[in-house]
Amino acid sequence: MNSVRGLLAASVISVQNSCFVYPACQKCFSRLILDSRRFNCLKCGCTGEAKDASYRYRLSLKIADTNDLFDITVFGSCLDPFFGVTAENLQRCIQDFNQLSGETNTDASPGALVQAVETCFIGKRFIFGV
Repeated sequence: MNSVRGLLAASVISVQNSCFVYPACQKCFSRLILDSRRFNCLKCGCTGEAKDASYRYRLSLKIADTNDLFDITVFGSCLDPFFGVTAENLQRCIQDFNQLSGETNTDASPGALVQAVETCFIGKRFIFGV
């Protein structure tokens, strides 16, 4: 893997998915496998109770600089200021909303949230660390 790092000024063209948070392992940040009672990390073997799973931001974007298009994913708490809450709190809000609205897909983000994220990011220019 190339260890060269740099900054890229680019504009967001689109948001690539509508799932902005994921259950994350506290040790290695990999996606956890959740069932109704337990979680398991396939990467490092960490396990625990599903109610204790922590969540992390994951925002997949298509961006463009003056010459190229890129697919990037932004992870973690650097997104807290954009969402106004931690990923943990946003996940609670999504779960509460889905429960009240009768949504059966527990990973589904409410349409209003997806629209707000698109409004916040699409067409805006950011500096990305790559």
